[in-house]
Amino acid sequence: MKLNLVLLFLFFFEIIPAQNTTFNSEDLSIQSSIQGTLLIPSNKNKIPLAIIIQGSGPTDRNGNQKNLKNNSLKYLAEGLYHKNIATFRYDKGFFKQVLDGTFDEREVDFNDFIKDAINVVDYFKEDQRFSELIIIGHSQGSLVGMIAAQEKSVSKFISLAGAGQEIDDVVIDQLKKQSPALVENARKSFDDIRVNGLAQNYSPFLAAIFRPSLQPFMISWMNYNPQIEIAKLTIPVLIINGNNDLQVQVSEAEKLKNAKPDAVLVIIPNMNHLFKEIKGGLIENQKSYNDEGLPIMKKLIKTIKLFILK
Repeated sequence: MKLNLVLLFLFFFEIIPAQNTTFNSEDLSIQSSIQGTLLIPSNKNKIPLAIIIQGSGPTDRNGNQKNLKNNSLKYLAEGLYHKNIATFRYDKGFFKQVLDGTFDEREVDFNDFIKDAINVVDYFKEDQRFSELIIIGHSQGSLVGMIAAQEKSVSKFISLAGAGQEIDDVVIDQLKKQSPALVENARKSFDDIRVNGLAQNYSPFLAAIFRPSLQPFMISWMNYNPQIEIAKLTIPVLIINGNNDLQVQVSEAEKLKNAKPDAVLVIIPNMNHLFKEIKGGLIENQKSYNDEGLPIMKKLIKTIKLFILK
C-alpha cells in the first residue's frame, strides 16, 4: 500500500515569466523572528500592500521548501508589483531552524502562525506609504490569513487554494482517493486526538501524519474550522482555486463560498496548487512542484489585481 506522501506531507511541513527586472525591495525583520521581503513599486501616491502567507511545511517567503523549489509566491509578488501593488512575503518562523538542523517539530503550534501574521499586520498598519492592507493566504496560509484578517486594520482577504473544512476532514478526503483502506484507521486516530489529545493505534502507513512529535501541532490546527472563521469576516473576500489542484479540490473553495455567501469565487481552469498552468496529467503536475522556472498564470495576477484595485 503506497501513499502519495509528497502531497500528504506538504500539508504538514502550501506567473509572470521570470525576467531581469529590478525590483524596489527591502529585506525586513519583524520582532526578530519574522524575516521577509517587501516589494514596493515607486509611486508618489499611497498604494495597497498585500501580505502573503505561505502554505504548510517548512516553507520560505518564495513558496519553496528545501528540496522543492517552485518560486510560486516569489512570482506572485513580482506579478503584483507590475500591477502597482506592494507585497510583503516572509519565511515561516521556524524555517531557519529547519535549514540549520535545530528544528524541533514538537514545539510547533498553529497559533504561532496566526500570531506572526497579526504581528506583520501590526507592523505595517501605521505605514503611511500604503493605502490599505490586504491579506493573501495560500493553502494552510488561507486559514491563518482569514483569522489574522479579523483584525480591524485589514481591508480585504484573498484565499488561494484554501481548505474549506477542518484539516482532519481534508486528510480523510485525500485518503479516500489515494488509500481507501486507511480511512477507517485515520478517522479513529483523528477522533482519539480530539477526545484524548493522543492517538496511539494508528497504522504505520500513517506515521507521517500521526507520529507523536507532530500530534500537538495537529491538535492546535484542528481547533479551527475555516467555514466558521471566514464567516466572521466583514470585509470583501475573494476565494480562488484551480481546477487542476492535486491538494485542494474545487469543492473546498465552494465550501468557503457557502460559508461566506457574499465572497467572490473564481475557479481558474488548468491552474494547479502552485498557480502553474497544467494541461497534462499527474506527472506534469507533480514535476511543477520542483520547477522554479515555470511561470504562474497571468489570470491569477489579473484576478487579484481587479479585486484589490476595484
